[in-house]
Amino acid sequence: MTFTAGQRVRIVGCEDDPRAAGRTGRIVDEVPPGVLTGGRWTVHGAGLLIGPVLCHPHELRPA
Repeated sequence: MTFTAGQRVRIVGCEDDPRAAGRTGRIVDEVPPGVLTGGRWTVHGAGLLIGPVLCHPHELRPA
């Protein structure tokens, strides 16, 4: 699934930080993720004590 920068997403699971699961954040990436991030999207704003997390596309849903 393709997302756009600033789009709100619900994190249904997160290998990078399991605490982010069930939370909502915003996509940071302006272009689709590549090799550097392992094909994972950067999501910010999932929680006060949770920094930006990297999530696979199957771990995200549009909010």
